[in-house]
Amino acid sequence: MYLKPFKEYLEKEKNRSQHTIVAYCNDLKTFSDYLHQETAGEVTTEAVTYNFIRNWIVSLTEHGMSARSVNRKISSLNTYYKFLMRIGVISKNPLAKHRALKTPRTIQIPFSEKEVTQAIDVASGEESYDTRRDKLILELFYTTGIRRTELINLRIADFSKDDHLLRVLGKGNKERIVPLLPRVANAISQFILIRATLAEIKDEEYLFLTAKGKKLYPSLVYRIVKKYFETVSEKTKQSPHMLRHTFATHLLNNGAEIDAIKELLGHSSLAATQFYTHNSIARLKEVYAGAHPRNNKKE
Repeated sequence: MYLKPFKEYLEKEKNRSQHTIVAYCNDLKTFSDYLHQETAGEVTTEAVTYNFIRNWIVSLTEHGMSARSVNRKISSLNTYYKFLMRIGVISKNPLAKHRALKTPRTIQIPFSEKEVTQAIDVASGEESYDTRRDKLILELFYTTGIRRTELINLRIADFSKDDHLLRVLGKGNKERIVPLLPRVANAISQFILIRATLAEIKDEEYLFLTAKGKKLYPSLVYRIVKKYFETVSEKTKQSPHMLRHTFATHLLNNGAEIDAIKELLGHSSLAATQFYTHNSIARLKEVYAGAHPRNNKKE
């Protein structure tokens, strides 16, 4: 496989995160291993036909993999074949006419305002560097809706103290400006002073660091969110993305225009943002059914 140039393509031309690049390569290896096992090495990933891919899809679903996970793996393959066409290794993409598996549309229930407040209060319990950092991370996720990767890559230079603004580098290296609540901007200013007291700072430019002065990494940020929310919430999903989801839903429920939410989230199209309206509509239905006097009257 052309993994090395593919990685360079993803990183330099597609601006994919290291986390995404690793996921793509793992998916390719899984498919390559399947091919080797099924054909005794006679068919390579580059020379495969759609029939083999279809059989792989069947195999994955028979082993209990969800349609969403299968679609993600096929998306990785499709990106690889588009890359091979680009560099002239193949002349036809075997996935050109493939249709993604249908996935059930599920409504993700966001955290309540009470749960968010309680989680942040838990993070306020101690005065250590880690807890102050963690509290600010929770505050930023909830008040800006930024992605986990965006938070990890925040630099001190991205923060405008006077204007209460944050410069965020999103997907595809698209930059956007996110407003900050005054108290959150003040919290960042205070945190920068605390951060300066670390014994050693190795990744000086980044805003959030470990206690050893290194840049944060995805699994640590996930654990930080889960650590505080698992004490106050029984929801199954307790992740940075759920806080982003909560941010958008709460804004929508409180009257924010969907176009404004789209800009804040850094979505390229309104269709991506409209996903959050499902929760708002579900909430309206619940309130309507419970509050309207005609609902309790018998026919």
